[in-house]
Amino acid sequence: MEGGVLGIIELVTCSSEEQAVRAKNNTIVIKRTKPWLLHATGTSTFLKKYCWLFFMCPKFFVKHLYRFKIIFVILLWGCVSIGAFTSTQAQAQAPRVVRDTEIENTIRAYGAPLFEAAGLSLSAVRIRIILSQDLNAFVAGGQQIFVNTGLLSRADDPSQVIGVLAHEIGHIAGGHLSRIQEGLRNASNQSIIATVLGAAAAIAAGQPEGLSGAIIGGQALGQRALFKYTQGMEQSADQAGVNFLDSTEQSSRGLLNFLKILQKNSLLYTASRDPYASTHPLTQDRILFLENHVARSPYSNVPIPQQYVTMHARARGKINGYVNDPVRTLETYKAGDKSVEARYARAYAYMKLNDKKNALSIVDGLISESPQDPFFHELKGDILKDAADVNGAILSYTKAIKIIPWAALIRVNLARMQLALNNPKLDEEIIRNVRNALRYENKIPALWRQLATVYGRRGETGKASLALAEEAMLKGDLNRAKQHVKRALGILPTGSPEHVRAQDIGNEIANASIKEDQ
Repeated sequence: MEGGVLGIIELVTCSSEEQAVRAKNNTIVIKRTKPWLLHATGTSTFLKKYCWLFFMCPKFFVKHLYRFKIIFVILLWGCVSIGAFTSTQAQAQAPRVVRDTEIENTIRAYGAPLFEAAGLSLSAVRIRIILSQDLNAFVAGGQQIFVNTGLLSRADDPSQVIGVLAHEIGHIAGGHLSRIQEGLRNASNQSIIATVLGAAAAIAAGQPEGLSGAIIGGQALGQRALFKYTQGMEQSADQAGVNFLDSTEQSSRGLLNFLKILQKNSLLYTASRDPYASTHPLTQDRILFLENHVARSPYSNVPIPQQYVTMHARARGKINGYVNDPVRTLETYKAGDKSVEARYARAYAYMKLNDKKNALSIVDGLISESPQDPFFHELKGDILKDAADVNGAILSYTKAIKIIPWAALIRVNLARMQLALNNPKLDEEIIRNVRNALRYENKIPALWRQLATVYGRRGETGKASLALAEEAMLKGDLNRAKQHVKRALGILPTGSPEHVRAQDIGNEIANASIKEDQ
Protein backbone atom coordinates (compact mmCIF):
# COMPACT_ATOMS: atom_id res chain seq x y z
CA MET A 1 0.00 0.00 0.00
CA GLU A 2 3.02 2.28 -0.12
CA GLY A 3 4.13 4.65 -2.84
CA GLY A 4 2.32 6.79 -5.34
CA VAL A 5 2.30 8.27 -8.79
CA LEU A 6 1.71 11.85 -9.85
CA GLY A 7 1.78 12.67 -13.55
CA ILE A 8 4.58 10.59 -14.98
CA ILE A 9 6.76 11.22 -11.95
CA GLU A 10 6.76 8.39 -9.46
CA LEU A 11 6.71 9.23 -5.77
CA VAL A 12 8.17 6.39 -3.74
CA THR A 13 7.53 6.37 -0.01
CA CYS A 14 10.71 5.04 1.58
CA SER A 15 11.88 4.20 5.06
CA SER A 16 15.00 5.88 6.38
CA GLU A 17 17.12 2.99 5.13
CA GLU A 18 15.31 2.65 1.83
CA GLN A 19 15.51 6.19 0.42
CA ALA A 20 15.58 5.84 -3.33
CA VAL A 21 16.50 7.90 -6.32
CA ARG A 22 16.40 6.57 -9.84
CA ALA A 23 16.08 7.96 -13.37
CA LYS A 24 14.09 5.55 -15.52
CA ASN A 25 12.54 5.75 -18.97
CA ASN A 26 12.65 9.55 -19.10
CA THR A 27 10.79 9.82 -15.81
CA ILE A 28 12.15 10.89 -12.47
CA VAL A 29 11.64 8.77 -9.42
CA ILE A 30 11.59 11.00 -6.37
CA LYS A 31 12.33 9.90 -2.87
CA ARG A 32 10.11 11.17 -0.08
CA THR A 33 11.32 10.98 3.50
CA LYS A 34 8.48 13.08 4.93
CA PRO A 35 4.88 13.39 3.72
CA TRP A 36 5.49 16.94 2.54
CA LEU A 37 9.14 16.96 1.55
CA LEU A 38 10.20 16.03 -1.97
CA HIS A 39 13.82 15.52 -2.89
CA ALA A 40 14.69 15.82 -6.57
CA THR A 41 16.67 13.12 -8.30
CA GLY A 42 19.69 12.61 -6.10
CA THR A 43 19.39 15.33 -3.46
CA SER A 44 22.62 13.83 -2.19
CA THR A 45 24.22 13.91 -5.62
CA PHE A 46 22.26 15.67 -8.33
CA LEU A 47 21.13 18.87 -6.61
CA LYS A 48 24.37 19.29 -4.73
CA LYS A 49 26.16 18.91 -8.03
CA TYR A 50 23.96 21.12 -10.18
CA CYS A 51 21.86 23.39 -7.93
CA TRP A 52 24.36 26.26 -8.27
CA LEU A 53 24.10 25.90 -12.04
CA PHE A 54 20.36 26.56 -11.96
CA PHE A 55 20.92 30.00 -10.50
CA MET A 56 24.32 31.06 -11.86
CA CYS A 57 24.10 29.85 -15.47
CA PRO A 58 20.48 29.82 -16.62
CA LYS A 59 21.39 29.86 -20.31
CA PHE A 60 23.61 26.82 -19.93
CA PHE A 61 20.89 25.15 -17.89
CA VAL A 62 18.27 25.70 -20.59
CA LYS A 63 20.61 24.42 -23.28
CA HIS A 64 21.19 21.19 -21.39
CA LEU A 65 17.82 20.92 -19.71
CA TYR A 66 16.86 17.59 -21.24
CA ARG A 67 20.25 16.05 -20.63
CA PHE A 68 19.72 16.75 -16.93
CA LYS A 69 16.26 15.19 -17.18
CA ILE A 70 14.80 17.83 -14.89
CA ILE A 71 11.15 17.52 -15.83
CA PHE A 72 9.25 18.86 -12.89
CA VAL A 73 7.09 20.72 -15.39
CA ILE A 74 5.59 17.36 -16.35
CA LEU A 75 3.71 17.50 -13.07
CA LEU A 76 1.38 19.75 -15.05
CA TRP A 77 1.48 18.40 -18.58
CA GLY A 78 3.05 14.94 -18.47
CA CYS A 79 -0.18 13.29 -17.40
CA VAL A 80 -2.84 12.90 -20.08
CA SER A 81 -5.92 12.70 -17.90
CA ILE A 82 -9.59 12.36 -18.68
CA GLY A 83 -10.63 14.08 -15.45
CA ALA A 84 -10.25 17.81 -14.98
CA PHE A 85 -11.34 18.64 -11.45
CA THR A 86 -9.33 17.88 -8.36
CA SER A 87 -10.46 18.45 -4.79
CA THR A 88 -8.46 20.66 -2.44
CA GLN A 89 -8.04 17.76 -0.06
CA ALA A 90 -6.56 15.57 -2.78
CA GLN A 91 -4.15 18.29 -3.79
CA ALA A 92 -2.96 18.53 -0.21
CA GLN A 93 -2.07 14.86 -0.05
CA ALA A 94 0.33 12.94 -2.24
CA PRO A 95 -1.57 10.17 -4.03
CA ARG A 96 -0.73 6.58 -3.27
CA VAL A 97 -0.75 3.55 -5.49
CA VAL A 98 -2.64 0.70 -3.86
CA ARG A 99 -2.59 -2.90 -5.01
CA ASP A 100 -5.52 -5.31 -4.96
CA THR A 101 -5.66 -8.49 -7.00
CA GLU A 102 -9.44 -8.56 -7.42
CA ILE A 103 -9.84 -4.93 -8.47
CA GLU A 104 -6.86 -5.02 -10.84
CA ASN A 105 -8.29 -8.20 -12.34
CA THR A 106 -11.66 -6.46 -12.76
CA ILE A 107 -10.09 -3.57 -14.66
CA ARG A 108 -8.16 -6.00 -16.84
CA ALA A 109 -11.37 -7.86 -17.63
CA TYR A 110 -13.00 -4.59 -18.67
CA GLY A 111 -10.03 -3.61 -20.79
CA ALA A 112 -9.11 -6.93 -22.42
CA PRO A 113 -11.34 -6.63 -25.53
CA LEU A 114 -10.44 -2.96 -25.89
CA PHE A 115 -6.71 -3.65 -25.78
CA GLU A 116 -7.17 -6.30 -28.45
CA ALA A 117 -9.18 -3.90 -30.60
CA ALA A 118 -6.39 -1.32 -30.24
CA GLY A 119 -3.74 -3.84 -31.26
CA LEU A 120 -2.09 -3.67 -27.84
CA SER A 121 -0.85 -6.56 -25.74
CA LEU A 122 -2.73 -6.76 -22.44
CA SER A 123 0.29 -8.35 -20.80
CA ALA A 124 2.42 -5.31 -21.73
CA VAL A 125 0.05 -2.83 -20.09
CA ARG A 126 0.37 -2.11 -16.37
CA ILE A 127 -2.78 -1.19 -14.49
CA ARG A 128 -2.44 0.60 -11.17
CA ILE A 129 -4.98 1.97 -8.72
CA ILE A 130 -4.59 5.43 -7.17
CA LEU A 131 -6.05 5.98 -3.72
CA SER A 132 -8.01 9.15 -4.46
CA GLN A 133 -11.70 10.02 -4.44
CA ASP A 134 -11.33 12.21 -7.53
CA LEU A 135 -13.07 11.11 -10.71
CA ASN A 136 -9.98 10.46 -12.73
CA ALA A 137 -7.90 8.05 -14.77
CA PHE A 138 -4.78 8.72 -16.80
CA VAL A 139 -1.99 7.15 -18.78
CA ALA A 140 1.63 7.71 -17.82
CA GLY A 141 5.13 6.47 -18.47
CA GLY A 142 4.30 4.50 -21.60
CA GLN A 143 1.72 1.72 -21.49
CA GLN A 144 0.52 2.31 -17.94
CA ILE A 145 -3.03 3.13 -16.92
CA PHE A 146 -3.76 4.60 -13.50
CA VAL A 147 -7.34 4.50 -12.24
CA ASN A 148 -8.52 6.42 -9.19
CA THR A 149 -10.52 4.58 -6.54
CA GLY A 150 -12.97 7.49 -6.81
CA LEU A 151 -13.75 6.58 -10.41
CA LEU A 152 -14.42 2.96 -9.49
CA SER A 153 -16.54 3.73 -6.43
CA ARG A 154 -18.48 6.71 -7.79
CA ALA A 155 -19.22 5.48 -11.30
CA ASP A 156 -22.90 4.65 -11.66
CA ASP A 157 -22.19 1.46 -13.56
CA PRO A 158 -19.28 -0.37 -15.22
CA SER A 159 -20.01 1.17 -18.63
CA GLN A 160 -18.65 4.49 -17.36
CA VAL A 161 -15.41 2.88 -16.23
CA ILE A 162 -15.17 0.94 -19.50
CA GLY A 163 -15.74 4.15 -21.45
CA VAL A 164 -12.94 5.88 -19.56
CA LEU A 165 -10.63 2.93 -20.20
CA ALA A 166 -11.44 3.10 -23.91
CA HIS A 167 -10.49 6.78 -23.89
CA GLU A 168 -7.22 6.11 -22.04
CA ILE A 169 -6.35 3.25 -24.38
CA GLY A 170 -6.88 5.79 -27.16
CA HIS A 171 -4.12 7.88 -25.61
CA ILE A 172 -1.77 4.89 -25.52
CA ALA A 173 -2.56 3.86 -29.08
CA GLY A 174 -2.03 7.46 -30.21
CA GLY A 175 1.37 7.77 -28.53
CA HIS A 176 0.21 10.97 -26.86
CA LEU A 177 2.71 10.99 -24.01
CA SER A 178 5.67 11.12 -26.36
CA ARG A 179 3.98 13.91 -28.31
CA ILE A 180 3.44 15.93 -25.13
CA GLN A 181 7.11 15.56 -24.27
CA GLU A 182 7.92 16.88 -27.73
CA GLY A 183 5.55 19.75 -27.05
CA LEU A 184 7.48 20.54 -23.91
CA ARG A 185 10.57 21.10 -26.01
CA ASN A 186 8.70 23.86 -27.81
CA ALA A 187 7.37 25.46 -24.62
CA SER A 188 8.92 28.77 -23.64
CA ASN A 189 12.24 28.61 -21.86
CA GLN A 190 10.82 31.17 -19.47
CA SER A 191 8.14 28.80 -18.20
CA ILE A 192 10.55 25.90 -17.81
CA ILE A 193 13.10 28.03 -15.97
CA ALA A 194 10.39 29.44 -13.69
CA THR A 195 9.20 25.98 -12.80
CA VAL A 196 12.54 24.26 -12.31
CA LEU A 197 14.39 27.10 -10.58
CA GLY A 198 11.50 27.64 -8.22
CA ALA A 199 11.23 23.94 -7.49
CA ALA A 200 14.96 23.61 -6.91
CA ALA A 201 14.92 26.55 -4.50
CA ALA A 202 11.94 25.16 -2.62
CA ILE A 203 13.51 21.73 -2.32
CA ALA A 204 16.85 23.12 -1.19
CA ALA A 205 15.07 25.18 1.48
CA GLY A 206 12.80 22.33 2.52
CA GLN A 207 9.70 24.45 1.83
CA PRO A 208 6.84 22.48 0.27
CA GLU A 209 4.73 25.59 -0.21
CA GLY A 210 7.54 27.02 -2.32
CA LEU A 211 7.50 23.92 -4.50
CA SER A 212 3.77 24.36 -5.14
CA GLY A 213 4.26 28.02 -5.93
CA ALA A 214 7.07 27.29 -8.34
CA ILE A 215 5.02 24.77 -10.25
CA ILE A 216 2.00 27.06 -10.41
CA GLY A 217 4.15 29.98 -11.52
CA GLY A 218 5.73 27.97 -14.29
CA GLN A 219 2.32 26.75 -15.39
CA ALA A 220 0.95 30.26 -15.78
CA LEU A 221 3.78 31.19 -18.12
CA GLY A 222 3.71 28.17 -20.39
CA GLN A 223 0.30 26.48 -20.29
CA ARG A 224 -1.10 27.98 -23.44
CA ALA A 225 1.80 26.79 -25.58
CA LEU A 226 0.86 23.20 -24.82
CA PHE A 227 -2.94 23.25 -24.83
CA LYS A 228 -2.95 23.03 -28.62
CA TYR A 229 -1.46 19.56 -28.13
CA THR A 230 -3.76 18.37 -25.35
CA GLN A 231 -6.98 19.62 -26.96
CA GLY A 232 -6.38 17.63 -30.10
CA MET A 233 -5.27 14.61 -28.11
CA GLU A 234 -8.47 14.54 -26.06
CA GLN A 235 -10.57 14.61 -29.21
CA SER A 236 -8.36 11.98 -30.81
CA ALA A 237 -8.62 9.73 -27.74
CA ASP A 238 -12.41 10.11 -27.73
CA GLN A 239 -12.57 9.15 -31.39
CA ALA A 240 -10.30 6.15 -30.89
CA GLY A 241 -12.18 5.14 -27.74
CA VAL A 242 -15.59 5.01 -29.40
CA ASN A 243 -14.07 3.12 -32.33
CA PHE A 244 -12.72 0.51 -29.90
CA LEU A 245 -16.11 0.29 -28.18
CA ASP A 246 -17.92 -0.12 -31.49
CA SER A 247 -15.50 -2.77 -32.71
CA THR A 248 -16.15 -4.75 -29.51
CA GLU A 249 -19.91 -4.13 -29.79
CA GLN A 250 -20.11 -2.10 -26.60
CA SER A 251 -22.02 1.10 -25.93
CA SER A 252 -20.32 4.49 -25.75
CA ARG A 253 -23.13 5.80 -23.58
CA GLY A 254 -21.10 5.21 -20.42
CA LEU A 255 -18.32 7.54 -21.59
CA LEU A 256 -20.90 10.18 -22.51
CA ASN A 257 -22.58 9.95 -19.12
CA PHE A 258 -19.24 10.15 -17.36
CA LEU A 259 -18.22 13.32 -19.20
CA LYS A 260 -21.55 14.90 -18.29
CA ILE A 261 -20.83 14.17 -14.62
CA LEU A 262 -17.37 15.62 -15.09
CA GLN A 263 -18.78 18.73 -16.72
CA LYS A 264 -21.21 19.24 -13.84
CA ASN A 265 -18.40 18.97 -11.32
CA SER A 266 -16.24 21.35 -13.34
CA LEU A 267 -19.01 23.94 -13.33
CA LEU A 268 -19.35 23.58 -9.58
CA TYR A 269 -15.66 23.96 -8.81
CA THR A 270 -14.06 25.98 -11.61
CA ALA A 271 -16.71 28.38 -12.92
CA SER A 272 -14.71 31.46 -11.89
CA ARG A 273 -11.40 30.30 -13.28
CA ASP A 274 -9.69 31.17 -16.53
CA PRO A 275 -10.84 28.55 -19.04
CA TYR A 276 -7.21 27.89 -19.90
CA ALA A 277 -6.66 26.64 -16.35
CA SER A 278 -8.57 23.49 -17.25
CA THR A 279 -6.49 20.64 -18.64
CA HIS A 280 -9.46 19.59 -20.77
CA PRO A 281 -10.94 22.85 -22.08
CA LEU A 282 -13.16 21.40 -24.82
CA THR A 283 -15.49 19.36 -22.64
CA GLN A 284 -18.66 20.67 -24.33
CA ASP A 285 -17.33 19.87 -27.80
CA ARG A 286 -16.41 16.41 -26.59
CA ILE A 287 -19.89 15.89 -25.18
CA LEU A 288 -21.48 16.98 -28.46
CA PHE A 289 -19.25 14.57 -30.35
CA LEU A 290 -20.23 11.69 -28.07
CA GLU A 291 -23.92 12.58 -28.22
CA ASN A 292 -23.77 12.41 -32.01
CA HIS A 293 -21.92 9.11 -31.89
CA VAL A 294 -24.34 7.55 -29.41
CA ALA A 295 -27.25 8.69 -31.59
CA ARG A 296 -25.94 6.84 -34.63
CA SER A 297 -24.02 3.86 -33.21
CA PRO A 298 -25.83 0.51 -33.55
CA TYR A 299 -24.38 -0.56 -30.19
CA SER A 300 -25.57 2.33 -28.04
CA ASN A 301 -28.33 0.29 -26.41
CA VAL A 302 -26.36 -2.92 -25.94
CA PRO A 303 -26.86 -3.93 -22.28
CA ILE A 304 -23.95 -4.20 -19.89
CA PRO A 305 -22.95 -7.86 -19.29
CA GLN A 306 -24.23 -9.01 -15.91
CA GLN A 307 -20.76 -10.29 -15.04
CA TYR A 308 -19.41 -6.74 -15.34
CA VAL A 309 -22.23 -5.40 -13.16
CA THR A 310 -21.36 -7.94 -10.47
CA MET A 311 -17.64 -7.19 -10.66
CA HIS A 312 -18.28 -3.45 -10.45
CA ALA A 313 -20.48 -3.81 -7.37
CA ARG A 314 -17.86 -5.92 -5.61
CA ALA A 315 -15.08 -3.45 -6.40
CA ARG A 316 -17.22 -0.56 -5.19
CA GLY A 317 -18.05 -2.31 -1.92
CA LYS A 318 -14.42 -3.21 -1.30
CA ILE A 319 -13.19 0.33 -2.04
CA ASN A 320 -15.87 2.02 0.06
CA GLY A 321 -15.15 -0.31 2.96
CA TYR A 322 -11.42 0.28 2.71
CA VAL A 323 -11.45 4.04 2.08
CA ASN A 324 -14.39 5.41 4.05
CA ASP A 325 -14.76 5.91 7.78
CA PRO A 326 -16.08 2.60 9.19
CA VAL A 327 -18.98 4.23 11.03
CA ARG A 328 -20.06 5.93 7.82
CA THR A 329 -19.71 2.65 5.95
CA LEU A 330 -21.98 0.84 8.41
CA GLU A 331 -24.54 3.64 8.11
CA THR A 332 -24.44 3.43 4.31
CA TYR A 333 -24.56 -0.35 4.06
CA LYS A 334 -27.27 -1.44 6.48
CA ALA A 335 -27.16 -4.84 8.16
CA GLY A 336 -30.27 -5.91 6.27
CA ASP A 337 -28.54 -5.47 2.90
CA LYS A 338 -27.38 -8.96 1.94
CA SER A 339 -25.75 -8.03 -1.36
CA VAL A 340 -22.11 -8.98 -1.81
CA GLU A 341 -21.22 -5.30 -2.20
CA ALA A 342 -22.76 -4.43 1.17
CA ARG A 343 -21.28 -7.39 2.99
CA TYR A 344 -17.86 -6.68 1.50
CA ALA A 345 -18.04 -3.09 2.72
CA ARG A 346 -19.28 -4.03 6.20
CA ALA A 347 -16.57 -6.67 6.59
CA TYR A 348 -13.89 -4.07 5.88
CA ALA A 349 -15.57 -1.61 8.24
CA TYR A 350 -15.60 -4.13 11.09
CA MET A 351 -12.00 -5.05 10.33
CA LYS A 352 -11.02 -1.37 10.65
CA LEU A 353 -12.90 -1.24 13.96
CA ASN A 354 -10.93 -4.28 15.16
CA ASP A 355 -14.22 -6.17 15.46
CA LYS A 356 -12.91 -9.58 14.45
CA LYS A 357 -16.10 -11.40 15.42
CA ASN A 358 -18.46 -9.46 13.15
CA ALA A 359 -15.94 -9.26 10.32
CA LEU A 360 -15.43 -13.04 10.34
CA SER A 361 -19.16 -13.66 10.62
CA ILE A 362 -19.72 -11.78 7.38
CA VAL A 363 -16.86 -13.32 5.44
CA ASP A 364 -17.69 -16.84 6.64
CA GLY A 365 -21.19 -16.30 5.28
CA LEU A 366 -19.76 -15.27 1.92
CA ILE A 367 -17.46 -18.30 1.86
CA SER A 368 -20.31 -20.67 2.69
CA GLU A 369 -22.17 -19.36 -0.37
CA SER A 370 -19.12 -19.32 -2.67
CA PRO A 371 -16.43 -21.65 -1.29
CA GLN A 372 -14.38 -21.39 -4.51
CA ASP A 373 -14.19 -17.61 -4.47
CA PRO A 374 -10.50 -16.86 -3.79
CA PHE A 375 -11.07 -13.27 -2.79
CA PHE A 376 -13.34 -14.19 0.10
CA HIS A 377 -10.58 -16.44 1.43
CA GLU A 378 -8.10 -13.60 0.91
CA LEU A 379 -10.32 -11.24 2.90
CA LYS A 380 -10.58 -13.76 5.71
CA GLY A 381 -6.80 -14.03 5.69
CA ASP A 382 -6.53 -10.24 5.95
CA ILE A 383 -8.92 -10.17 8.91
CA LEU A 384 -7.01 -12.91 10.71
CA LYS A 385 -3.67 -11.27 9.89
CA ASP A 386 -4.81 -8.00 11.44
CA ALA A 387 -6.05 -9.94 14.46
CA ALA A 388 -2.59 -11.55 14.85
CA ASP A 389 -3.96 -15.02 14.12
CA VAL A 390 -0.96 -16.07 12.05
CA ASN A 391 -1.86 -19.74 11.59
CA GLY A 392 -5.44 -18.88 10.65
CA ALA A 393 -4.24 -16.31 8.12
CA ILE A 394 -1.84 -18.84 6.56
CA LEU A 395 -4.69 -21.32 6.16
CA SER A 396 -6.94 -18.76 4.43
CA TYR A 397 -4.22 -17.40 2.14
CA THR A 398 -3.25 -20.95 1.19
CA LYS A 399 -6.84 -21.71 0.20
CA ALA A 400 -6.91 -18.58 -1.96
CA ILE A 401 -3.63 -19.50 -3.65
CA LYS A 402 -4.85 -23.00 -4.47
CA ILE A 403 -7.71 -21.41 -6.42
CA ILE A 404 -5.65 -18.68 -8.15
CA PRO A 405 -1.96 -19.66 -7.97
CA TRP A 406 -0.97 -16.63 -10.08
CA ALA A 407 -2.00 -14.10 -7.40
CA ALA A 408 1.43 -12.73 -6.44
CA LEU A 409 0.01 -10.17 -4.01
CA ILE A 410 -1.74 -12.88 -1.99
CA ARG A 411 1.50 -14.87 -1.96
CA VAL A 412 3.25 -11.82 -0.45
CA ASN A 413 0.90 -11.92 2.54
CA LEU A 414 1.20 -15.70 2.78
CA ALA A 415 5.01 -15.45 2.91
CA ARG A 416 4.79 -12.65 5.47
CA MET A 417 2.73 -14.85 7.77
CA GLN A 418 4.97 -17.87 7.19
CA LEU A 419 8.04 -15.82 8.10
CA ALA A 420 6.28 -14.52 11.22
CA LEU A 421 6.25 -18.06 12.63
CA ASN A 422 10.08 -18.03 12.56
CA ASN A 423 10.09 -21.75 11.88
CA PRO A 424 13.10 -23.00 9.85
CA LYS A 425 11.07 -26.05 8.85
CA LEU A 426 8.97 -23.75 6.66
CA ASP A 427 11.94 -22.28 4.78
CA GLU A 428 11.66 -24.52 1.73
CA GLU A 429 7.93 -23.85 1.51
CA ILE A 430 8.49 -20.09 1.80
CA ILE A 431 11.14 -20.14 -0.93
CA ARG A 432 8.87 -22.14 -3.19
CA ASN A 433 5.96 -19.76 -2.52
CA VAL A 434 8.01 -16.62 -3.18
CA ARG A 435 9.67 -18.07 -6.28
CA ASN A 436 6.23 -18.92 -7.67
CA ALA A 437 5.08 -15.36 -7.01
CA LEU A 438 8.13 -13.97 -8.82
CA ARG A 439 7.25 -16.05 -11.87
CA TYR A 440 4.08 -14.01 -12.23
CA GLU A 441 5.25 -10.61 -10.99
CA ASN A 442 8.90 -9.89 -10.28
CA LYS A 443 8.57 -6.16 -9.63
CA ILE A 444 7.29 -6.40 -6.04
CA PRO A 445 10.13 -5.37 -3.68
CA ALA A 446 8.56 -7.17 -0.70
CA LEU A 447 9.00 -10.53 -2.42
CA TRP A 448 12.75 -10.02 -2.80
CA ARG A 449 13.00 -8.87 0.81
CA GLN A 450 11.19 -12.03 1.94
CA LEU A 451 13.49 -14.19 -0.16
CA ALA A 452 16.53 -12.44 1.33
CA THR A 453 15.18 -13.00 4.83
CA VAL A 454 14.78 -16.73 4.44
CA TYR A 455 18.12 -17.15 2.64
CA GLY A 456 19.82 -15.17 5.38
CA ARG A 457 18.22 -17.37 8.01
CA ARG A 458 19.59 -20.42 6.19
CA GLY A 459 23.09 -18.96 6.02
CA GLU A 460 22.99 -18.60 2.22
CA THR A 461 24.43 -15.09 2.32
CA GLY A 462 25.28 -14.90 -1.37
CA LYS A 463 21.70 -15.54 -2.43
CA ALA A 464 20.47 -13.23 0.32
CA SER A 465 22.67 -10.39 -0.96
CA LEU A 466 21.49 -10.99 -4.52
CA ALA A 467 17.85 -10.79 -3.42
CA LEU A 468 18.57 -7.57 -1.52
CA ALA A 469 20.22 -6.16 -4.65
CA GLU A 470 17.07 -6.97 -6.63
CA GLU A 471 14.98 -5.19 -4.00
CA ALA A 472 17.26 -2.15 -4.01
CA MET A 473 17.10 -1.91 -7.81
CA LEU A 474 13.31 -1.90 -7.72
CA LYS A 475 13.37 0.85 -5.13
CA GLY A 476 15.91 2.82 -7.11
CA ASP A 477 18.64 2.72 -4.48
CA LEU A 478 21.66 2.20 -6.73
CA ASN A 479 24.20 2.63 -3.95
CA ARG A 480 22.64 -0.06 -1.80
CA ALA A 481 22.22 -2.32 -4.83
CA LYS A 482 25.90 -1.88 -5.69
CA GLN A 483 26.94 -2.88 -2.17
CA HIS A 484 24.82 -6.03 -2.23
CA VAL A 485 25.99 -6.98 -5.74
CA LYS A 486 29.62 -6.66 -4.67
CA ARG A 487 28.98 -8.89 -1.68
CA ALA A 488 27.06 -11.44 -3.77
CA LEU A 489 29.77 -11.65 -6.43
CA GLY A 490 32.32 -12.39 -3.75
CA ILE A 491 30.32 -15.32 -2.40
CA LEU A 492 28.33 -16.92 -5.23
CA PRO A 493 30.02 -19.64 -7.33
CA THR A 494 31.42 -18.24 -10.56
CA GLY A 495 29.26 -19.21 -13.52
CA SER A 496 26.22 -20.10 -11.43
CA PRO A 497 22.86 -18.57 -12.53
CA GLU A 498 22.89 -16.39 -9.43
CA HIS A 499 26.43 -15.15 -10.14
CA VAL A 500 25.48 -14.30 -13.73
CA ARG A 501 22.41 -12.41 -12.51
CA ALA A 502 24.55 -10.45 -10.04
CA GLN A 503 26.86 -9.48 -12.91
CA ASP A 504 23.84 -8.33 -14.94
CA ILE A 505 22.66 -6.12 -12.07
CA GLY A 506 26.16 -4.70 -11.76
CA ASN A 507 26.09 -3.77 -15.44
CA GLU A 508 22.67 -2.15 -15.02
CA ILE A 509 24.01 -0.07 -12.13
CA ALA A 510 27.04 1.01 -14.16
CA ASN A 511 24.89 2.04 -17.13
CA ALA A 512 22.48 3.94 -14.88
CA SER A 513 25.37 5.78 -13.23
CA ILE A 514 26.77 6.82 -16.61
CA LYS A 515 23.39 8.20 -17.70
CA GLU A 516 22.99 10.05 -14.41
CA ASP A 517 26.36 11.75 -14.84
CA GLN A 518 25.71 12.82 -18.45
